Amino acid sequence: MANVIIHATITLDGFMADKDGGVDWMFDFEAADEDYAVVNKVMGEIGAIVGGANKMNTIEEGEIPYGGMLKVPIYLMTHEKHEPIEKDGITYRFIVDDIKHAVETAKASAGDKSVALLGGRISRQCLRLGLVDEIVLAIVPILLGDGVSLFGELGERIKLERTETSAFASETHLRFRVVK
Repeated sequence: MANVIIHATITLDGFMADKDGGVDWMFDFEAADEDYAVVNKVMGEIGAIVGGANKMNTIEEGEIPYGGMLKVPIYLMTHEKHEPIEKDGITYRFIVDDIKHAVETAKASAGDKSVALLGGRISRQCLRLGLVDEIVLAIVPILLGDGVSLFGELGERIKLERTETSAFASETHLRFRVVK
């Protein structure tokens, strides 16, 4: 069955977006072929995605996970029922207020591949529920000082075991197994 992973690019101070939700800072760094190889390996492992829906339950251009490069089922958490949306060969399904159901449904869709969790709130909920198997991070050398935290307000201690580490141009790549 599928692994559930948190896959994110964060700043050295642990933010995944600036305080306005922007991620422009993420693209200002030099990358080496080895950096791309690490990211492409992880992307090749992903068979489904669980994330949060926007307030309008629409799919806007800047909100497409992985820029639309992954043509896998996407499950979006929402508070209101909404019919699936098909956009650019990707089906977005909306799950109302049941993160466990979203993850289980995504795991069934992913088969032997992984389910990627996107977003801090979704990731923290899944960590607290014991649903996360691995955390895969790319850390870029910038301190935002404030922003949207990936793990802030988690509210509990979670033990991790580092399984991979690499650093190339300006990114540091870390992979951890969640100790259960």
